[in-house]
Amino acid sequence: MERLYDVTAMGEMLIDFTLNGQSEQGNHLFEACPGGAPCNVLAMLNKLGRKTAFIGKVGEDQFGRLLKGTIDELGIETKGLILDKEIHTTLAFVHTFPDGDREFSFYRKPGADMMLTEEEVDYDLIRQSRIFHFGTLSMTDEPVRSATKKALEVAKEAGCLITFDPNLRPPLWNSLDEAKKQMEYGFQYCDMLKISDNEIQFVSGKEDYDEGICYLQDKYNIPLIFLTMGKDGSRAYYKDIRVERKGFQVKAIETTGAGDTFCGCSIHGLLTHGLEGLTEEILGDMLTYANAGAALITMKKGAIRSMPEPENITKLIEEK
Repeated sequence: MERLYDVTAMGEMLIDFTLNGQSEQGNHLFEACPGGAPCNVLAMLNKLGRKTAFIGKVGEDQFGRLLKGTIDELGIETKGLILDKEIHTTLAFVHTFPDGDREFSFYRKPGADMMLTEEEVDYDLIRQSRIFHFGTLSMTDEPVRSATKKALEVAKEAGCLITFDPNLRPPLWNSLDEAKKQMEYGFQYCDMLKISDNEIQFVSGKEDYDEGICYLQDKYNIPLIFLTMGKDGSRAYYKDIRVERKGFQVKAIETTGAGDTFCGCSIHGLLTHGLEGLTEEILGDMLTYANAGAALITMKKGAIRSMPEPENITKLIEEK
């Protein structure tokens, strides 16, 4: 059956406030950047010519309308996006350190994205998709946790490939034990996992990345795992193949959206090649492309509107 969408993603959508200079009075100026990992991933996929849809909830307020308008503009299907009259859109303030790394302060007790219910999810969007993508921010609280779990069941029944990026944000969890439990729930469902170096150490309890991945493969039998290691590059693990590619050296301003860009490029590769018969060469090319995309986005502020153009990704690879 021909599916209408390449990828449907479900999860949080929020405003990232990033510091953008000072006023004449010496006050901090913040820029309101549309964000949220699942839509960042979809924005990259759209740049790569894929057809995408989003399921989630924002407040019926100025920020919610800004978010809906932004993803409409990018060509992401928004009929699965609910606007909540009662609860405001989630906000995050991002503090960027001199090396480009970040810490987050969230305003989300509650935020609209947490309040999506099972009944509000457009399951037909999932059934009409080749891939269903999710993270753990839609598993921190009820009712969205139950909605995400129901969506996973529907995706499995519909024969979608399932991709998962835990995207651990400790401040949003009541406890890290709960975060680990929900990450482990996600591992049971996914066909492709994108996980960061600190997340693999957290969830496996092992310092060595390869040992940590081995633990996940043995326990959950995940067919394809991508490990991101920041500027050091990334690795792919598929059956008994392990491939590593170095990162690209660029002048980074901030790292917001780098992991999501990598994830979007990886899912694009999965759509192109499928999950069967992946070779060391294909996996290496997928890593190189995703590393280049992730490097380029660190040179700009904001994520969703800053996704790199495919020709610029190719150019960076050719220049290496």
